[in-house]
Amino acid sequence: MNPVAVGNSRSKQQLRLNWPDGREQLLNHAELRRQCPCSQCRAFRLRGMTPLVDDRVRLVEVNSQGYGLQLVFSDGHERGIYPWAYLAGLGR
Repeated sequence: MNPVAVGNSRSKQQLRLNWPDGREQLLNHAELRRQCPCSQCRAFRLRGMTPLVDDRVRLVEVNSQGYGLQLVFSDGHERGIYPWAYLAGLGR
């Protein structure tokens, strides 16, 4: 299921997803960066380590990939593509 709207607030440091069921989901930029699904970040978490992410990191670019979003962060990280189902499961 794809969201009906996607918004990014740099001032509030939140990505907003509006889902077809009426639910609005707000995801913190730093937490999104910590939960990056790229292979490098996933391997880091599988080793039981939490990626060190500055709480001031910002989401500077949001690129649609059809099945999800590529997120580009102010720390230069841009490798992760976040599928819609993965995003929907974050913050629950």
